[in-house]
Amino acid sequence: MTGRRRVAVGVGGAVVLLAALDAYVVTTILVTIVGDLGIPVNRLERITPVITGFLLGYVAAMPLLGRLSDRFGRRSVIQLCLVVFAAGSLVTALADSLVPLTAGRVLQGMAGGALLPVTMALAADLFDERRRPVVLGAIGSAQELGSALGPLYGAALATAFDWRAIFWVNLPLTAAAMAAVHVAVPAGRPEGDRPRIDVVGGLLLALGLGLLVVAVYNPEPQESALPSWGLPVIGAGVAVLALFVVWEVKARTKLFDLAGARRGPLFATLGVSFLSGAALIVTLVDVQLVAQTLLGKDALGGALLLAWFLGALLVAAVLGGLLAARFGERWPLVAGMAIAAGGYALIATWPADMAAATYGPLPRMDADLVVTGLGLGLVIAPVSSAVLRVVPAAQFGIASAMVVVARMMGMLLGIAALSAWGFHRFHALTADLQPPLPFLMPDAEFKIAMARYTDAVQDALRTEYQEIFWITAALCALGALLALGTAARPVRTPVAEPSPERLLTDR
Repeated sequence: MTGRRRVAVGVGGAVVLLAALDAYVVTTILVTIVGDLGIPVNRLERITPVITGFLLGYVAAMPLLGRLSDRFGRRSVIQLCLVVFAAGSLVTALADSLVPLTAGRVLQGMAGGALLPVTMALAADLFDERRRPVVLGAIGSAQELGSALGPLYGAALATAFDWRAIFWVNLPLTAAAMAAVHVAVPAGRPEGDRPRIDVVGGLLLALGLGLLVVAVYNPEPQESALPSWGLPVIGAGVAVLALFVVWEVKARTKLFDLAGARRGPLFATLGVSFLSGAALIVTLVDVQLVAQTLLGKDALGGALLLAWFLGALLVAAVLGGLLAARFGERWPLVAGMAIAAGGYALIATWPADMAAATYGPLPRMDADLVVTGLGLGLVIAPVSSAVLRVVPAAQFGIASAMVVVARMMGMLLGIAALSAWGFHRFHALTADLQPPLPFLMPDAEFKIAMARYTDAVQDALRTEYQEIFWITAALCALGALLALGTAARPVRTPVAEPSPERLLTDR
C-alpha cells in the first residue's frame, strides 16, 4: 500500500510542478511577447496584466477549490483543474492581443493554483501524522522547483521554437498528467460528512485582491503613479478584505480554519512568506528586464544571468532545511531575509558599466545575484516547516497551502505595486527627452544626438531599477524583523487519522 500512496502523491507533485513552471515562464520572455504583439518597448506597463492575471487566478482559486476537493474527492478536482489548465494554455497559445493572452493566463492560474492544496490534502489523506510533514515538504519542493526552473524553461523553449510553444507543449503534458492521475490517484473522498464550502469567503478574498490589482494598474504612468481610479479602488479593496477577515472570524464554515493555531507566530510566518514572494517576483521580472533593456541580451541571455540567482536559491533551499532541522526555523528565517536585504542593496548600487564591474576575479552582477538567491533560498524550507509548528496536525494541509497563498499574494501585490511605481518613475524621468529627428540635422550630428538620447533613456531605466531594488531591500529587512516573531514550540493535538487503505481501494 505504501508504494501506491507514494505513486499517487508523486503524480500529484508532478502536476504541481507543471503548474508552477507555468507560473514563471513569462518572466523571461516579456520583451519577446511585447514585440510579437506590437506593443512599444517603452509601454511595458501594458503587459503587467499577463503576470498579475495569472497570480490573481492562482491565489483566488487555491483555497476555494482546495476545499471543494474535500467535498467531491481529490481525483475529480485534479482532473477538472487539468482540463481548465489545458483550455487556458490553448487560449494563450492562440492569443493575438493582450485581452485573450491575459484571459488565458487567468484560466491557467485558477487551475494551477488549485492543484497545490488539493495535492497537499491528498497527502494528508494517504499518510499518517508522523510521515505527513515529509510528504508535504516534498510537494512544496515541487512548487519551489517550478519557481526556479520556470524562467529557464520558458526562455529555452522560446529561443528554440517560439514563445507560443511554451503553451502548446502543455496540451500533451496535460493529457499525460490526466491519464496518470486517473490511474494513480484514488477516486474516493475523505471519510466523514461532506464539508460545507465557504463560497462567500472565497469570493470576498478574490474580489478584494482583484480590486487592489486593478487599483494599481495604470495604463498611463506618465501622468501619475496611480490611475485616476486608484485611491478609491484601493479603499474598496481594503474594505472588502477587512470584510473577509470579519467573515472568517464569525463564519461557521471557514475558508482558513485557524482553530488551535498560535496566531501570533502564524501571522509572522505568513508575513515572511508574503514579503519573500514580493522579493522573488521582482527579481524574476526586473533582473530579466535589466538584462534585455540595459545589457542588450536576448531572452536566453537574460535567463542565463538569472540562473546565478536561481541556482543559489535551490542550493540555499536545501541548506535552509538542514539549518532549520538543527537550530529551529526562526534564525534561518531571520538570516535569510537579512542576507536578501543586503543582496538587493548591492543590486541597487550596480554601476553604469554593470558588465565590467567585478569583485576581484568575480563578475559583480553574478556575485550579487548569488548572495540574493542564497538569502531568499534560506527562507523556503523554514517558512514551510515553521507554520507546521503552530497549527494542529489536522490543519497541516490548509496551513501549508496558506504559506503558498501568502507568497503568491506577495508576488501579486508586489509586482503590481512596484511595476506601477517603476513605470511612473521611468516616464517622469524621460518626460523632457525628445528623440532627435534625422531630417533636421546632418548625419554626423544626428548620430551624436541619438547617442546622447539613448544614454539618457538608459540612465532613466537604471534609476528606475535602482529604486525598485532599494524598495525590495527594505521589504526584506522588514521580513527579517517579522521572522523574529516566528514559532519556537510545536503545537500538536490528537486527531482521527484517515483510512488510506480505504481510499486506495475505493476506486
